[in-house]
Amino acid sequence: MSSTSLPTARAIKVDTRGAVILHEESFETRDSRGIYLPNYIEPVSHIAVDIGGSLAKVVYFTRSPEPSPSPPVSSSSHDHAISINGSPPQKPGTPPGDVSRHLRSGALTPLALENSSIPLAEGLSSRLASVNTLKHFPGGSLNFERFETACIDDCVDFIRELISRSASVNGVSEEEMKKSVQIMATGGGAHRFYELFREELGVEVRREDEMECLIEGLRFITHIPEEVYFFSDELIYSVSHQSKDAASSKQHDRLPDPSHVLERPSPSPPKYNVSFATHAFPQFPCLLVNIGSGVSIIKVDEDGNFERVSGTSLGGGTLWGLLNLLTPATTFDEMLDLAEKGDNSSVDMLVGDIYGQDYSKLGLKSTMIASSFGKVFKKGEDGQKRNFSPEDISRSLLYAISNNIGQVAYMNAEKYNLNKIYFGGCFIRGHAATVTTLSYAIRFWSKGTKRALFLRHEGFLGSIGAWIKNIDVQ
Repeated sequence: MSSTSLPTARAIKVDTRGAVILHEESFETRDSRGIYLPNYIEPVSHIAVDIGGSLAKVVYFTRSPEPSPSPPVSSSSHDHAISINGSPPQKPGTPPGDVSRHLRSGALTPLALENSSIPLAEGLSSRLASVNTLKHFPGGSLNFERFETACIDDCVDFIRELISRSASVNGVSEEEMKKSVQIMATGGGAHRFYELFREELGVEVRREDEMECLIEGLRFITHIPEEVYFFSDELIYSVSHQSKDAASSKQHDRLPDPSHVLERPSPSPPKYNVSFATHAFPQFPCLLVNIGSGVSIIKVDEDGNFERVSGTSLGGGTLWGLLNLLTPATTFDEMLDLAEKGDNSSVDMLVGDIYGQDYSKLGLKSTMIASSFGKVFKKGEDGQKRNFSPEDISRSLLYAISNNIGQVAYMNAEKYNLNKIYFGGCFIRGHAATVTTLSYAIRFWSKGTKRALFLRHEGFLGSIGAWIKNIDVQ
């Protein structure tokens, strides 16, 4: 085996120009699509892992010899309608792209390039010298993986195999490869599993502050085109902008003027399209609501200084745990699938169940939830307990948790006079019902003056932040 050593970069800069989000491979990976960075040239081989109470999220970078032949819809367009669970539509006549076929088997390859005839030890300087003359100087892809924390050994095995493959691709021994690899660990598990990662992988493990990583991750990810999205709200927009051009797509990512008196939106809003924020950064000041096993609410000022100002123990772990008890679902995706098919009105007590109609004086529609699970205690016609379907239970509980988070988020945004509320964490998973509920809760309680913003990689803010620590973004 060659004794060639791998040089490390002292000052790494991530060039996000031309970045595109790759197409998802399956329903389960809709929130973990790779991000292709066509202009990124610096060597980097560290791996970031954010270990929470329920999930461990991994971020790492791989070289790719050329950009996608048909990337997603250009980020220059102002408003795209997509399915929350799907990818942006292709341009007419454009075949579906698959950038993943260009990746090098998931290997950390900071220097080795596809089909290169230049020896590894001499190749980097030669290629950097000719960077301005090459038509497609290789960029690379930021990759995302997720594991259940209860199965943390699977995460360790994945990283071990990644290092082993990388050594083979780079033409060095595993021991030499390990010298160039660092694990950037954050989250509570960075402390709990520190020794496990260090001893099992034989690499340096650095622990990074959880909240700092969340903010760094948010700061970085909003530079990526078509990353930030929201539920467009023509109703609120038309109320606050009476001019004829109020529906202009160029203004869809602007908030209504809070000085106007706005009508309270209907508690049964129509299904709005999804719109991408066209100018996602600078994103501060804002409120970041990170929904993991529990919920942390973080206030961020215009300079990026942050403070955890609130939170709640009723988060994704609550939904996951209760639905494990109440339904046959065994995975979070199965639970979300059940919720998508359910009807909460058979489980929840609605305003109409109490008043028989709308309560117009208070602006309450008959379809609004008055009490989550309020019908469960009622007995059937035969005096026996009623049975409820797993689908209806899932829908009801999803609404209960989401509505509670939305209201707590609104109250903190109101307290600190913040109009932009970013929701992160693996609780959302791009699920339409969750996004709708959180969007509506913010819209309802703020009377349209605040906006709920979502991220296509919402569950990876911490691991992205750990990966980007000490790296400058261009």
